[in-house]
Amino acid sequence: MAEPLMKGKKGLIFGVGNKHSIAYGIAKELHDHGAELAFTYAGPVMEKRVRPVAESFNSKFLMECDVTSDAAIDAVFSAYESQIGQLDFIVHSVAYAQAEDLANNFSDTSRDGWKLALDISAYSLLPMARWGKKLMPNGGSILALTFIGGEKSVPYYNVMGVAKAALESSVRYLAAELGPQQIRVNSLSAGPIKTLAGKGIKGFDLLLKINEMRSPMRRNITLEEVGKSGLYLLSDLSTAVNGENLHVDGGVHSIAACEADKELAKL
Repeated sequence: MAEPLMKGKKGLIFGVGNKHSIAYGIAKELHDHGAELAFTYAGPVMEKRVRPVAESFNSKFLMECDVTSDAAIDAVFSAYESQIGQLDFIVHSVAYAQAEDLANNFSDTSRDGWKLALDISAYSLLPMARWGKKLMPNGGSILALTFIGGEKSVPYYNVMGVAKAALESSVRYLAAELGPQQIRVNSLSAGPIKTLAGKGIKGFDLLLKINEMRSPMRRNITLEEVGKSGLYLLSDLSTAVNGENLHVDGGVHSIAACEADKELAKL
């Protein structure tokens, strides 16, 4: 049998919520293929959810991280450097927007809500990349999780869509900057999946149904499918893939109109 794709690789994952989160799906594939994983959590409430996940993967590193704080991010990477040392990949699966800024009209987004959403969901990738540049002298891979709402208007996604657009643009600029050091920076745009984050979006169940009907494959995607695509982007299978936004949505991103729209009109 071939060696596991991630044997000898070590990495840090930001944003696992529970066993139903997209970051978990990616972490599982990485672990199953031999990677050594480290995790962070946002606060005491999230620790209760993330710690069992970290323990299930035999993680040697779990630390709180407030991604709105450069000092907190620095503390995590400094601790990781001293405790683990080797860093081959980073997973950025961090996003947040205030509930009212998702439910209300987009034009009613508050200035503070705008700043918060873009700070957490997009800017936080930059300090992580700076540390990646320092701790990946032999190259590596950075992966950010995004959604089609960063490219097209999606009901109730609002300021989060703007944040994802900023994140995807940041991926391209970072890919250009870190490429000479053989650090690849890509994003993965997953279709809707029932996750902790998805529950915070008004009308999410309807979005799942529409996605299923409009998909050329006539179904929604699975957590395992997203995990495998994340594994691809983080492994040596994709050593020449950089600055890419990989859609894992069954082809929905490629559709302008379809036969199923006849049925959608009746919803």
